[in-house]
Amino acid sequence: MNKADRESNDDDLRAEYDPSELKGGVRGKHFARYQAGTNLVLLAPDVRAAFPTDEAVNQALRSLMQSQSASH
Repeated sequence: MNKADRESNDDDLRAEYDPSELKGGVRGKHFARYQAGTNLVLLAPDVRAAFPTDEAVNQALRSLMQSQSASH
């Protein structure tokens, strides 16, 4: 779809979606959380294997932060 098509088409829902199945959605449901600064990162597979949980990643990063602050 080119820009002219998008501008002339008021309905931006793709053809493969059935509007009758989309009832009950809440607009802006996750906006406050997004606005609060949720920070997501993609870990490489080898890093993910070594640090499989949020807590494991946080502990490793805190340890790194402490070692850096101790060296300054």
